[in-house]
Amino acid sequence: MIVYNDIYEAARKERYSEQLQELPKKFIEEVSSYLKEKKEIASKEDDTFSDVIIKTKKQLENAMTLFKELILRRRKKILNLVLIAAETGISKKDFENMIDFEKDLFENLMKCIDESDKKLNQSLNKIKEEEQKNKLITFKIDVEEFVGLNGEKMGPYEKGQIANIPKEIVKILTDDGKVEVIEE
Repeated sequence: MIVYNDIYEAARKERYSEQLQELPKKFIEEVSSYLKEKKEIASKEDDTFSDVIIKTKKQLENAMTLFKELILRRRKKILNLVLIAAETGISKKDFENMIDFEKDLFENLMKCIDESDKKLNQSLNKIKEEEQKNKLITFKIDVEEFVGLNGEKMGPYEKGQIANIPKEIVKILTDDGKVEVIEE
């Protein structure tokens, strides 16, 4: 059976340690039972135990505050572990110190990070593909407006102007001596 000091000690250890602290296997269930018991005592309206009831109410408030702080600190540590694990991997010791629901939280957050990384890489690859379809050029002479390969209007361009246009059009303009490629 857990008592107030156990909750206090768990919160204190979590507060002053950078690593996720190990909790007893049935910590959450025992805290739940403890809080339920204290609520029942605090809800009694018997005047003979009024000092006991007042102390119990205060202890209940403090225990709930400590428990909330403990869970919040553990979540912050798990978020940090997710960020570290996404880059380097996770220490087996850290994972072993997680409660079951925290392990689920960790796994779900890792899945979200992985999905985010995939979307980022896809976006970066699309940008690279777009860049590879185009070339950066500078115009040697003024060029009138013309129609591109997809029927879109392009130009007019002035001498010395820089543009990023499709490779196929660059080849035509280069062959005509109208542009110079800035970078290959």
